[in-house]
Amino acid sequence: MDKRRWWIAPTILGLALVVALVWGYNEYTTKNELGVALENHYQRLFFDVKKHVENVQVNLSKAMLSESRDQNVLLLSQIMNEAYFAQDKLGQMPITHAETAKTEKFLNQVADYSYHLIQTHLKGEPLTNKQREALANLQGNSATFNNELAKLQSELADKNFLMGSLNRRQSKKVREGNEKIFQTSLVSVEKNMAKTPELIYDGPFSDQMINRKPLGLDGSNVSRKEAEKIARDFFGAARVQDITSFEEGKDAQEVRIPSYTFNIRPKNTSKELATYIGVSKKGGKVIWMANSRPVPKGKLTIKEAQDKALKYLKEKGFDSMEPNYYLKYDGTVLFNFVYKEKDVTIYPDLVKVKVALDNGEIVGFDASSYYLNHHTRNIQQPNVSDTEAREKVKIDFDIDSTRLTLIPKGKNEVLCYEFKGKYRGADYIVYINALDGSEEQILQIIKDENGTLTF
Repeated sequence: MDKRRWWIAPTILGLALVVALVWGYNEYTTKNELGVALENHYQRLFFDVKKHVENVQVNLSKAMLSESRDQNVLLLSQIMNEAYFAQDKLGQMPITHAETAKTEKFLNQVADYSYHLIQTHLKGEPLTNKQREALANLQGNSATFNNELAKLQSELADKNFLMGSLNRRQSKKVREGNEKIFQTSLVSVEKNMAKTPELIYDGPFSDQMINRKPLGLDGSNVSRKEAEKIARDFFGAARVQDITSFEEGKDAQEVRIPSYTFNIRPKNTSKELATYIGVSKKGGKVIWMANSRPVPKGKLTIKEAQDKALKYLKEKGFDSMEPNYYLKYDGTVLFNFVYKEKDVTIYPDLVKVKVALDNGEIVGFDASSYYLNHHTRNIQQPNVSDTEAREKVKIDFDIDSTRLTLIPKGKNEVLCYEFKGKYRGADYIVYINALDGSEEQILQIIKDENGTLTF
């Protein structure tokens, strides 16, 4: 009996040691797998940005040479979408918005100037010499952007740099070294982007619109400490392991909404996984949030993801929001929600929410358009009835739905009837001015298994 007792304790200790070793090895393996997945995610984002900008440069060159209106409409549509995709991927990189402010502005302008030219073509107007000169300037800057991205890619490869290291809590010397390697080229890009001449045209991302003050932010400025508490509360204070603040770049004021940026590490997660949150200096509102984790394929339906996004918006104080369009990619679905006041859908007040399809977690949030445009409006009553507006649309346009909307038009907003329907087998939206009955805009809807785009 004594001998048996003598063996019990070592056996239990041995089993405990084996269990601890297995657990430790599994944790180590899981951590490494997460690190590799995150690094692959960042590398893919980087190459996607580079590819999208290359496509912008090539198509700008073609548009400068083309004399065909139909060909130019096609090219400009491609340029617009490639620029939007590049901006979206750039926004998911482990860097602050202040460091890429001019680049984001450039990509926005490329997209919206292309859209502006599409509208002029659809009115039957050819490109003017001044417009071709503007395209040449944009093409030159896209070429500069491509060259800098190529240099950055080469330098990172030579130094075996890991983009994920920008998130890790390393020693100050190592962290500063990593940031210097990565951001030196970004600064070079930003300097060259600053040389872009101002574009003055009728569009929401023209310089005169970018430089306006946000309409949806009021109150006094908040301190960094106050902004940190706002970020904690928005994320969920009980979920925060630690929170760090990014130093402001010298171009912080170039951002449309000057903000404080924070890096939050949730409890019980790997150090490599982080969530970035931007809090406006004026008014202390959360402008954007991005979760860096890679998302595997999930089983959630679009309806289930949409319900989670709507619930999230209500929890964050965004009432009267209705879903508009969505785009599914990289294991997530990005929803556009617009504000609705009484019976009028207000398109400028846009909020984007990205949902992970593996577990329904909200991994992205962008209310910048909402805070740029949201304000107390005195919406006029229509002078034209919906029946009278319908008469302005082609007779054989098969209408599915009609509603009142407020759409952006340059610096102004226009009250319109929105007619959604089909024409010759394709989906379109026709906007008829509700005050004077004029045709304001026609959009074509492109649908596939990943979502909906409008042109």
